[in-house]
Order: sequence, then C-alpha cells, then structure tokens
Amino acid sequence: MTRWFRRAPTISPGARAEQTARRHLEKKGFRFLAANHRTRFGEVDLVMEEGATVVFVEVKARSGTDFGRPEEFVTRAKQARVAKAALDFVKVRGLADRPLRFDVVGLSGEEIAHLPNAFVPDAGRYLF
Repeated sequence: MTRWFRRAPTISPGARAEQTARRHLEKKGFRFLAANHRTRFGEVDLVMEEGATVVFVEVKARSGTDFGRPEEFVTRAKQARVAKAALDFVKVRGLADRPLRFDVVGLSGEEIAHLPNAFVPDAGRYLF
C-alpha cells in the first residue's frame, strides 16, 4: 500500500530573514503594520511603526561576511525602489501626515544589525 504524505510547507530564506527581522524589531518595541508591500516599482519588506513614525524596513541576509556586510548591499537603485513602494503605501493608507523613516536590517549568521534611518530618499523625486 502506498502512503501519501503531505510535505510540510517550506519557507524561503528571504521569508525566514524577514520573520527574524520582524521579531527583532517587535522586541525593541516596534509595531508591525505590513509585510512585502509590492508595487510595479518595487517592494518594501516590512512596514513597522515606532511611536508615530512609520518605518519602512529593507531586510538583507547573507550567510557570511566574506564579501561584505549584508546591509552594504542596499544599493542606491534598491533604495529608490523601496522609496517608490513606500510612497505607494503612504498614499494607499492615507499616512502622508506621519513622519517616515527608512531602516535596514542586516542578518549574517546569528548576528542582527539594525540601522535606523539608514538612508533618506531624494525628496525631489518623490512627490505626494
């Protein structure tokens, strides 16, 4: 008799990194608002709230640091894509009156590096 077993759902390394980053930020007092906000322009990994500030978080994970720290791989092009997706989130949710911030969380092995205010988008390019 052949038995069919249902496989346990697998989680991608990126999703695992985002879950780890979310738990880390929640332990620091952040409140979760959304994950993986996608637009045709880009994606925001996590949207959190710290007090009145809406925090858009880019999560980067690497297995090691031989070629650099994970947070160093958030390029200017990536920052622009995150900013465009964040602008969409702000418009959709009606949050234009709230302070905004862009953080990066880098995961390398067991080490977590949280960089608050890691980048500031070029304000002239993103108008409400």
